[in-house]
Amino acid sequence: MSVLEMKVPSPGESITEVEIATWLVEDGDYVEKDQPIAEVDSDKATLELPAEESGIVTLKAEEGDAVEVGAVVCLIDMDAAKPEENAAPAKDEAPKEEKKTEPAPAQKAATYATGTASPAAKKVLAEKGIDASTVKGTGKEGRITKDDAVKAVPSMGTQPANGTRGIERKKMSMLRRKVAERLVAVKSETAMLTTFNEVNMQPIFDLRSQYKEDFKAKHGVGLGFMSFFTLAVVRALKMYPDVNSMIDGDYQIKHDFQDISIAVSGPKGLMVPVIRNAENLSFRGVESEVKRLALRARDGQITVDEMTGGTFTITNGGVFGSMLSTPIINPPQSGILGMHNIVNRPMAVNGEVVIQPIMYVALSYDHRIIDGRESVGFLVAVKEALENPIELLMDNNPTKALEM
Repeated sequence: MSVLEMKVPSPGESITEVEIATWLVEDGDYVEKDQPIAEVDSDKATLELPAEESGIVTLKAEEGDAVEVGAVVCLIDMDAAKPEENAAPAKDEAPKEEKKTEPAPAQKAATYATGTASPAAKKVLAEKGIDASTVKGTGKEGRITKDDAVKAVPSMGTQPANGTRGIERKKMSMLRRKVAERLVAVKSETAMLTTFNEVNMQPIFDLRSQYKEDFKAKHGVGLGFMSFFTLAVVRALKMYPDVNSMIDGDYQIKHDFQDISIAVSGPKGLMVPVIRNAENLSFRGVESEVKRLALRARDGQITVDEMTGGTFTITNGGVFGSMLSTPIINPPQSGILGMHNIVNRPMAVNGEVVIQPIMYVALSYDHRIIDGRESVGFLVAVKEALENPIELLMDNNPTKALEM
């Protein structure tokens, strides 16, 4: 019998462990070669695991199991014949045996161990702030085990007579756990500050109204805000290279290229694909790349390589209605620009009050490596480019810049 051992492939450098997120087949199913049989989570992305050969599959890991790269997760019997489409008629069911009613076991008397937490359980309960007397133990003689403590939830108060209070306990994906770990680390390991400014978006509105239909007809992508922001950031990073650098121990690493990470919300959580060498891209190039990466993230097809690296990040909370926020730095980068929603506000223009579309922007930065002059100057440079895009981003020739 020829049996193939399916092993976990390496999703990328530095990744040594993955988690079985979902089995797409059941134990004993017949699978075709290259058929997706599982989704596996790494700390950077969710990847599909395709069958390497056709045959009957035997699963060797459960959903939620953490397995090392190179470990066997299933077997494929390549000699097994493919089952016919028309399944054989079910066999006659054997007569059901009458169930014998057994008397319920007598409740065991409480002992000194009943309700007593083990040392490990006591630590978990203390971290959660839960009194051991409120937890029912499932261990020997009613002792509270670590598993009981992990599953215990704090009291949510007295249940009202006319309400439901259901809860769901769901393990976070490896990607979500890694993001949570990194966000906490950023807050404790960097000297993060945030500076704010506002941008009058009317010049960009005017350009989009004039060119967006022709732009989409010619290039197949929309003329959105992201290309203006990306190119404005590239310009500002060239003016203030410290914002485009990162710390490595006692050294500062500066980059002569601009790899812009774009934070997007994917089905498995926050993902940050990277636009490589954005300084070499036009408006069309940026919009095409943003669309390509966003679709791959949404469909769960983004690769680890496409999310690796990046020298600066842009995040757009405005698509969800955020007016103002303090974005968290994407390590090991030193800066992140937060976009927000656009609201019509009264503005003083040439000595008159005029209603204009205004966006608040925020720059979070690592003060260990970026001083106030650089951070404020960078954000002002972004504002200037967005409010005067024809001169500063299009070299006074919108038709050429948009490749019309």
